[in-house]
Amino acid sequence: MADASDFIDLRSDTVTTPSAAMRDAARDAEVGDDVYRDDPTVNELERRAAEAVGKEAALYVPSGTMGNQIAVTVHTEPGDELLLERESHIYRWELAGAARLAGVQTRTVDAGDRCVPTPEAVREGLVTEDLHRPGTGLLALENTHNYRGGTAIPTDRLDAAAAAARDAGVLVHLDGARVFNASVALDVPAPELVASVDSVMFCLSKGLGAPVGSMLAGDEAFIEAARRVRKLFGGGMRQAGMIAAPGLLALENVDRLADDHANAERLADGLDALSGFEAPEPDTNIVVVHTEGASIPAADLVDACADAGVGAVEFDTYTTRFTTHLDVDADDVDAALDRIAGAVEEL
Repeated sequence: MADASDFIDLRSDTVTTPSAAMRDAARDAEVGDDVYRDDPTVNELERRAAEAVGKEAALYVPSGTMGNQIAVTVHTEPGDELLLERESHIYRWELAGAARLAGVQTRTVDAGDRCVPTPEAVREGLVTEDLHRPGTGLLALENTHNYRGGTAIPTDRLDAAAAAARDAGVLVHLDGARVFNASVALDVPAPELVASVDSVMFCLSKGLGAPVGSMLAGDEAFIEAARRVRKLFGGGMRQAGMIAAPGLLALENVDRLADDHANAERLADGLDALSGFEAPEPDTNIVVVHTEGASIPAADLVDACADAGVGAVEFDTYTTRFTTHLDVDADDVDAALDRIAGAVEEL
């Protein structure tokens, strides 16, 4: 259990630190020049990552953002339109990369609490190229949906949205940064969950606990094109086996994501019990708490939590995010709740 001197970092599951086994694996990794495809550890990671999501091939990339932006660039032509949910990570948090890097225009759909647009909304959002308008080149979906509180999107909803796009000849990319959280929460194998999309990105450096890296997966032709774009974006790595080796161990951490989900439920229950706080039951490891009822702006709550030794993230004016992960156990959650309650009393 955390003592008063320990900072309980619930800002994100990206703050996890590599295990001793991961550090040993990095030190002992067999390496080569990955740009020449000579790194055996990277090659094995890519093989196992593709297998984990049921795709033909995979590519190791430094970050999830790079993986998403590579996918947008490969799937589209400059001047195309990208259709995506208005609170999606690609649209909200990736520095307009689609416009700057791929040269595409974005069109957003408000999917609300569903998190994924209905087939009707997809069809309505699609644009056919003509003399005056760009055509839709790609539909991007997200699972779990970060901003909507780590919502796990059921397979049928993903499949229906993807089918609407593909019926119109439009490719589909899935930002699956936390797709294994969705898989565990829904009790659906990851390959089944992503079967209807043309490409998927997932992070090794979030709930799976690797120190760095994400995977981009799809068919072999897509990955060959993605490899070239990765080089263009400065992502061609050399003896990358040293950081890929922990990623191999991270793939073994999928089942334990259920622990993070249980801790998130515990955290949400405790936060919801505070006067004026509303914390919906989470699907996965992300807890969002709304504090308008307590008249406490998120910025003030985040600052107060930090002073009390708990990390959190401001999501909106009265919405704060807390994220559980493998470096946090049930005792840490209880300690965090005690500190947060004390901090709130001082506000």
